[in-house]
Amino acid sequence: MKRAEAEQQGRRAEWLAAWWLRLRGWRILAERVKVKAGEVDLIARKGRTVAFVEVKWRSDAWQLGGAIDSHRLRRVARAAEILAGKYTGPGDDVRIDVILMAPGKWPHRIANAWQPGA
Repeated sequence: MKRAEAEQQGRRAEWLAAWWLRLRGWRILAERVKVKAGEVDLIARKGRTVAFVEVKWRSDAWQLGGAIDSHRLRRVARAAEILAGKYTGPGDDVRIDVILMAPGKWPHRIANAWQPGA
């Protein structure tokens, strides 16, 4: 897959993930937020929980196992630390989630995928 096609598919996956979250009661606060430390694909809120979400698309479901690693999650976590003050309030729970997507498969969400010190 060419880089432009991969980018387009990634954006489509983020759009689908946002709608999937909405259908589960989440409100999307922001999409594709970039800061110096990294990028957060989606920022979503449900009640007092704010999730900074990394979305990963693979053309084959068997590739999803290697789609996310601690390096990528640390980048998202650093970006989330910078952005938390803008999107969270006192008493909010903050977490890093991952949504894995592939053709013909339902999205798979890993809630609280990153813990500090992990």
